[in-house]
Amino acid sequence: MTGRLALHQRDNARALQQRIEALGPWFHNLHLPGGVQTLPQHFLGGDFPNFKWQQVRAALPADLAGWRVLDVGCNAGFYSFELARLGAHVTGIDVDPHYLAQAHWAAGVLGLEHAVEFRRMEVYEIAHARERFDLVWFMGVFYHLRYPLLALDLLAQRTQRLLMFQTLTMPGDSVYENTADCSIDDRTPLLESGWPRMAFIEHRLAGDPTNWWAPNHAGVEAMLRSSGLRVVARPGHELYLCEPDPQAERTRAGYASQLRCVSTMLRDRR
Repeated sequence: MTGRLALHQRDNARALQQRIEALGPWFHNLHLPGGVQTLPQHFLGGDFPNFKWQQVRAALPADLAGWRVLDVGCNAGFYSFELARLGAHVTGIDVDPHYLAQAHWAAGVLGLEHAVEFRRMEVYEIAHARERFDLVWFMGVFYHLRYPLLALDLLAQRTQRLLMFQTLTMPGDSVYENTADCSIDDRTPLLESGWPRMAFIEHRLAGDPTNWWAPNHAGVEAMLRSSGLRVVARPGHELYLCEPDPQAERTRAGYASQLRCVSTMLRDRR
């Protein structure tokens, strides 16, 4: 009986491996039944994105039962699946049908179809949705967007409890002491290392033409505040756990009409 079971397990592992190869290439290393993995030798080094998950896991509530989660740029669904295992109902969105096919298949293999759903959509299309989410997962996407602050503003409006943010950044953690104002006749403070800023990448970074932006740490925190969020934890490098600021509406007042205009245009295009 033991021999039959071992043979059955080997056959299952072989079938999984064949399907993994057919659905490749992969970016997420998913851990599947029988110890099978989708990308055990990741070019980023280590078990990606599991090593990122280990950094952020302790910053999250232990039980997400009843939480609605939006996973932006879900790829093959690694974070969607981990959040679902904590009890959440997760909506994963991505623009790439290749990765969504991987996510749909993996959800079935992992037995998580009841807890996750995947949609093909741009992050800006969240303007069409009337849903709000307890947790918005916004990792590894911001710097790939041509219009990143628009996406952050739209997502911040739909965040009820927490938003997990991660982006490629410039080196350094310095923060300029007072950014409340700057004289038009003396703009030298804008050159200080801790002034909030974002580098524009015209061509490529790390050979990737979709890497458009690299903010500094001060810039990340300033943009999060400007979008009506406040940072409550930094669970790792380039990682920011945020919650809605009670003064969010006052914070957004300076650009509210612009955001309404853009949101209306996005909805009308539907």
